[in-house]
Amino acid sequence: MRIARSLVDEIVAHAREDLPDECCGMVGGTGGEARTVYRAENAEASPLRYSIDAREQFRLMRTIEDAGEELIAIYHSHTKSAAYPSQTDVNLAGWPEAVYLIVSLADPEAPDLKGFWIKGGEIAEAELVVG
Repeated sequence: MRIARSLVDEIVAHAREDLPDECCGMVGGTGGEARTVYRAENAEASPLRYSIDAREQFRLMRTIEDAGEELIAIYHSHTKSAAYPSQTDVNLAGWPEAVYLIVSLADPEAPDLKGFWIKGGEIAEAELVVG
């Protein structure tokens, strides 16, 4: 997946703003290239997990489609742990065609963003081309 540095910066800013809770959102794009970050509210309001309310999820999906984009990624933050899917993340992964982006703020001075495919309970790192 290709993603502009400005979009990475936007996701990291969202993660920092939502501390001490995890942030979450969606990324729209076309042809494997991220174009737009769509922030969501973490309905869990938790530093350990995230979810997007069903109504907000529907609204965001419609906004993505209306923009001529497709859902290419779902993002969230880990406030204290590495940028790697937790077992909860794996259990809740319901979009096998989307890349799951995780930004870790374990080291607040050096945020770490990684992408993963999560399909059938299996995790594979997705190549991110940032630029």
